Amino acid sequence: MSNRAKSFLITGVVYLVALVVAIASAHQFIDAHQWVVVLTGHLFATLVVFIASQIYKNSSLYDPFWSVAPIPIAIYVALWPESTEINLEKVILILIPVMYWALRLTANWIRDWGGLEHEDFRYINLKAKPFAFLIDLFGIHIYPTLQVNLSLFPIYYALSVSTNEVGILLYLSSLFTVLAVTLELVSDEQMRIFRRNASNKGKTMRLGLWSYSRHPNYLGEILFWWGLYLMTISLDTSYWYLFICPLIMNLMFSLITCQMMDNRSLERRPDYADYMKSTRQLIIWKTNQ
Repeated sequence: MSNRAKSFLITGVVYLVALVVAIASAHQFIDAHQWVVVLTGHLFATLVVFIASQIYKNSSLYDPFWSVAPIPIAIYVALWPESTEINLEKVILILIPVMYWALRLTANWIRDWGGLEHEDFRYINLKAKPFAFLIDLFGIHIYPTLQVNLSLFPIYYALSVSTNEVGILLYLSSLFTVLAVTLELVSDEQMRIFRRNASNKGKTMRLGLWSYSRHPNYLGEILFWWGLYLMTISLDTSYWYLFICPLIMNLMFSLITCQMMDNRSLERRPDYADYMKSTRQLIIWKTNQ
């Protein structure tokens, strides 16, 4: 068995244990608010992955958690709603984009991950700072879990609480969310094709969507989370205040993730500064330069 295959086997076992622990821990709070149940399971599963990342000295074990954890969460609130009413049409319209996003992102990770011998440079840099253990626990594991949990919160109201009838706005917002995931898919595929060409090594990608935006894949990710919010308020506008959920995700990408990626590219590619002048961070639109 190759090292990569062993890495996937280990990851699969870790995530299976995490799921069992999540269900067992959440069950202890089964009479509490449904999202407290979800949050409890989400956090305990995170701790399992964190312990495994400590054992194998690789925080990239957490990477697929971002896209894998929302699957059981969405299914749970859809099939066991607090309203006790299951509207199949609504469930399908909301779960299709969620599952599309989760499966695509997970498949992307499977295709690109080099195994436990490789760790994301961002994690390596963060753990090089003082208080590495705390940064690893709270910065690399707990914070992203809380971020995803908060950003998923709107679908709790959409799937579990709201009993309003489905209208054209839910169809449109579901389509919007699917298109957001497709934007991620196209962006990632364009970059993958570019990187496969050995002659492009060390060069900056300036083709397709990347000729307009430095991070079109992250734009798609951000729009996906806004899509969950739009699907929720399409059912009931009284949940308008939940805009804070996708907004915080939006700010994380635009102020932290994109900045980290830009800074790394500036260090590695001499032409990246010029590329930044001719493109926008996220919006797909040419600059005047």
